[in-house]
Amino acid sequence: MSQTDPNLQLRATCLCLGPPGSGKTLLLKKLLSSNSVDETTTSVATVGMDLVTLRYQENQKNKTIVIREIGGLMAPIWNRYYDGVNRVMFVIDTSNLCQISAAGVLFYTILAEPLLQKIKILMVLSKMDVSYRQMRNEALLMLQSKRLRKEAKQSITIVEASAVDGEGTEMILEWLKNKEINTKL
Repeated sequence: MSQTDPNLQLRATCLCLGPPGSGKTLLLKKLLSSNSVDETTTSVATVGMDLVTLRYQENQKNKTIVIREIGGLMAPIWNRYYDGVNRVMFVIDTSNLCQISAAGVLFYTILAEPLLQKIKILMVLSKMDVSYRQMRNEALLMLQSKRLRKEAKQSITIVEASAVDGEGTEMILEWLKNKEINTKL
């Protein structure tokens, strides 16, 4: 899935993390191209890591954002990739209540990491197209989102998203571009 230009020396400043099967790969595909994901699209679990390059124009200048997606099975060694990172996009599958608890443990591990104390974090509640609102509410309760926002040192933004119908992708792009986004969560 890498969309990299061999002539550019790219350094990922954003990590895309989350448990296995949380929807990281499809979400990044959707950010690259809004037509690349639909109801029939499938993906294979990321084994290792992948670099994704998003290109856009701002004030008539070409800009690039490099995101390093690291597979959920690699959680024990995620910390090897924290150096030089200023943003983390953490993806949670809201349609899988069993996974939410495990995701919470991984998320709180990231928050406690000394190298990540001054970064911005985007918590993406993914697969909103297959979950229902009550699951979303349960996910926020299980993750203790209100307490989290009060006590975490990092700036945390929460966005609901779906790679299939594109919900939330514009907000994710704005966050990646260092713009403030308003969420109602």
